[in-house]
Parts: sequence; structure tokens; C-alpha cells
Amino acid sequence: MFDPAKFTTSAPKPLPVCLLLDVSGSMSGAKIDNLNKAVEDMLDTFAHEEKMETEILVSVITFGSQVELHVPYTKASQVQWQGLKADGMTPMGTALKMAKSMIEDKEVTPSRAYRPTIVLVSDGQPNDSWQKPLEDFISEGRSSKCDRMAMAIGRDADEKVLKRFIEGTPHDLFYAENAGQLHEFFQRVTMSVTMRSQSKNPNVVPASVEVDENVASKIAASIAVVNDEQGYW
Repeated sequence: MFDPAKFTTSAPKPLPVCLLLDVSGSMSGAKIDNLNKAVEDMLDTFAHEEKMETEILVSVITFGSQVELHVPYTKASQVQWQGLKADGMTPMGTALKMAKSMIEDKEVTPSRAYRPTIVLVSDGQPNDSWQKPLEDFISEGRSSKCDRMAMAIGRDADEKVLKRFIEGTPHDLFYAENAGQLHEFFQRVTMSVTMRSQSKNPNVVPASVEVDENVASKIAASIAVVNDEQGYW
């Protein structure tokens, strides 16, 4: 007997991307302006990459005068970006705790989702208790299986903390001294995520990628991957 229910299409699997962005007072001026522009450009690219098999979900956690979920998980094409403003200190530890809570909650980050990419950006040193939240994030539970990328903006960024955050990943710590370098970092994030979305197994994290003038062709190129026998995060 004909049963139309047998012909329903499955929903695309989400590939979560979570940005942890420093919006402390030292980020004011050109830094925050360029950060806003770089995130907007990334969202535009993600929106064009959406397809039936995979959807890119973006969330943004900001830490400055307070820690806020600036954008909850939202399809990239549906994010209505509200520009960030710089103010306050650098409560990175609290931001890491919020991100971990979001990732561990299977109602928020479902098990059917692909391995999330977590991006940490800071121009300063944490001013709260960050050691345990950082170790918990990278060593325990579901958050320990996430792909992690980080950028240090300027000479005052805590290089030791950011390098610890990406330890065990194929990524190097990226340094940005000017607007062009800040945009280049987000191009790398964009390339890494879009390469995953186009691959046969989006759980596999690409090896560290380089950005040049021909970014589009590199996104479509063959993926050099880190070995991942399980294929699940």
C-alpha cells in the first residue's frame, strides 16, 4: 500500500559554530569595528554554503562588561547581526563556562549535530577565574571533542591561555596586529567550516589551512584531514 510518510526527507544535520568574542574596553575603536565586519563577512559566506545535507548553525557569546549569549544557535542565513560594542573587563572564564554548558546540553546542541567548531578571540588577559573552566572545556565531556581555533589580537593578548585552548587541534594560534590580519583569521575559520560542510564526513576536521587570493578554489579543493576513526563527536 502506498504510504506517503515513507517518502519524507530527513532534516539536514547541523554543524554548530560558536564564537567566543572578547568585547572588553580595550577592543574599542578599530578593533571592534573590524571584528564586526569580519563576522558579518563570515556569516554571508556560511549563508551561501547552506544546503540540504548540512546546515551551519552559528552562536555568539561575548565577554566584556558582562557575558552574554549575543546570538543563540541560528542558521547563518537567518542571523540578523547586531554590531558589538566594547566595554568592561575580560571575563573569559565565565564565557567558557557558558559555552561548555551550551555544548553539554543535548537539548541545545543535539547529539545528531556534527562536531562543533569553537572560536576564541581575545586582545587581553582574563580577569576572572579561568583556569578550571579552561581545563574543563578542553579535557572533559562533549566540549573536549570540539574543534577549537583561537586568535590573539595585539601584544597584550594572553598567548599562554589561547595556546592552551587550541592544544591538541591541528590549528596554530593566529596573531592579528591589524584589520587585514583579523579578516584573514575569519577567512580561515570560514574555510575550515565550509570545507567540513562540503566533505563526506563533516565530523573530520581539516588540517590547518592557509588563505590566499584564491580562497574559493581552496574551499572546493581536496581536504587534508586529521585521522578520525569514529567519525562521531
